[in-house]
Amino acid sequence: MNAAAIKRSFEDSGLRCTPQRYAVMAFLRECNRHPTAAEIFEAVNRLDPRCSRATTYNNLRDLVQAGLVREVAVEGRAARFDAKGMRHHHFICDRCGNVEDMVWYDVPRPTSRTLGRRVLHECELIFRGLCSKCALPRSSRKVSNARESRINGARPPA
Repeated sequence: MNAAAIKRSFEDSGLRCTPQRYAVMAFLRECNRHPTAAEIFEAVNRLDPRCSRATTYNNLRDLVQAGLVREVAVEGRAARFDAKGMRHHHFICDRCGNVEDMVWYDVPRPTSRTLGRRVLHECELIFRGLCSKCALPRSSRKVSNARESRINGARPPA
């Protein structure tokens, strides 16, 4: 998403395009993972030291409320944020907490009798389990870690 598209998304959502809000959104659009608020603050603050932690967190709240960013709640861990434009579900690893995108597919809507007087806006699935890295058998993980260490120039763990 280019600068004009980010600014247009703010206008369409009724948000002002401040330098700090733009920096948060641009970082999220470029990010290939699902960062925490603290990680977003660190990245944005490196580019613009005037951007405070409170401003970053307030901008995240505003972007979530405007529907431009999704907050992914990870039980027992810090929430993660996602600004990918396409609809998708998430897979959360119970061991390492990694959040991965899953292909979107429609989920059947509950019947009006089941909902009662509730108003449903959307339905999203969160899959939980072990990611491919954590699901490796322990012996494979040791070999994989040793291989990564050799590639990165570090010594393998004992």
